[in-house]
Amino acid sequence: MSEKQKYSADERISALLDEASFVEIGAYVTARNTDFNLKSFDTPKDGVITGYGVIDGRLVYVYSQDASVLGGSIGEMHAKKIANLYNMAMKCGAPVIGLIDCAGLRLQEATDALTAFGRIYRKMSLASGVIPQITAIFGTCGGGTAVIPSLTDFTFMTKESAKLYVNSPNALAGNYEGKVDTSAASYVSENTGLVDMVGETEADVLSEIRKLVTFLPANNEDIAYIDCEDELNRTIPGIQAMSVEDQIRNIADDLQFVELKKAYAPDMKTGLIRLGGATVGVIANVEQELTTAGMKKAARFVRFLDAFSIPVLTLVNAKNFAATVEEEKTISEAAAELSFAYSDATVETVTVVTGAAYGSAYITMNSKALGADMVYAWPDAKIGMMDASMAVRIMYAGELANAADKAALEKEKAKEYTELQGSALAAARRGYIDDIIEPDATRKRVIAAFEMLSTKAEEHPGRKHGSR
Repeated sequence: MSEKQKYSADERISALLDEASFVEIGAYVTARNTDFNLKSFDTPKDGVITGYGVIDGRLVYVYSQDASVLGGSIGEMHAKKIANLYNMAMKCGAPVIGLIDCAGLRLQEATDALTAFGRIYRKMSLASGVIPQITAIFGTCGGGTAVIPSLTDFTFMTKESAKLYVNSPNALAGNYEGKVDTSAASYVSENTGLVDMVGETEADVLSEIRKLVTFLPANNEDIAYIDCEDELNRTIPGIQAMSVEDQIRNIADDLQFVELKKAYAPDMKTGLIRLGGATVGVIANVEQELTTAGMKKAARFVRFLDAFSIPVLTLVNAKNFAATVEEEKTISEAAAELSFAYSDATVETVTVVTGAAYGSAYITMNSKALGADMVYAWPDAKIGMMDASMAVRIMYAGELANAADKAALEKEKAKEYTELQGSALAAARRGYIDDIIEPDATRKRVIAAFEMLSTKAEEHPGRKHGSR
């Protein structure tokens, strides 16, 4: 396959799947509607190619919209083909990958097309948490079509040609495309949390989807696992001085980390790694201040991981919640959302405190209190209500005000507070930390923990579902 920027609908399928593995379904379907002289147009496959094939030997179902047929617009039969593909994927337990290039609703079919949209939404909603769903946007994805990638688990866009919007930039009050292109991949990926990866070319996007699929289970009853060739007991010298991303890569098998939503809320890292051959989701805060966007990003990822029985590793270095007027509008809800996601999860969860772990920010990042199965801490980790110096200034305000040597007294009291209430050892003595581990042994300790937890079975109180 050439490296040209723009592929046709069938070329995208060929580039995505293993060579010669695609089998088409519904090749002879065309539009039924004849209003507005629609019968005079040739509508081969009704603008969407549907079928199945394999990626690295794994079964997947694919639909690819053809913009050369009525702009790839969605009409009755177009949607019926996609809905039928979902039926088959649900029966057989395999992912659905949608390759989007669509002008939106087919106006000539009016209510037939509207109903078709609804049927796709319903199929996708019923499939959520049962089979992985992936979309890649190569052209226009506007109006009601924009709901489709929002219903999937993962969304990809090409940098230049992809457009994702409900209302076009020119339709927004006070805006126009030249001012803020709210449909562009750069804007959507940085501001909405909908996009997992932006590729320079279509080939880049399709390659990343292939890689992602190899990390995912086929369905919610499958286990994502490959044989591990990396050393299980490999140590990581100097891990404390590494960036958070490098810490994650060095903990992972073969240094592989599939980061998701990198451009959105960069203060929180989310993505997939392998540990001992098993796929594990990893969440790690980069900044010590937790934000609304970061916590919402992490919460949605935890729910996905739990739905597909993918274990969760959390790396914590958190001091507080972001404190601005804008954050105050949403921060408590975001903290509740993340706390709920962790508490509601029944999959195996391991937490490692790598730095600070203060107050409610720490509790929110999958503490023992929220149900973490195993919690480890590095020896120099600080765990408590707040920074020791700040606590001392509050607790000993009177003594400090009258002290001859205020700095010396504050230092003495801070050391005492840390030993009694603010260290990893103090937390371990109370059972809130399961073990204090050497940083360079982090990889082998978390692998051993997940292996021990592999037979975990947990049930929560009977209910239809939580209300969060």
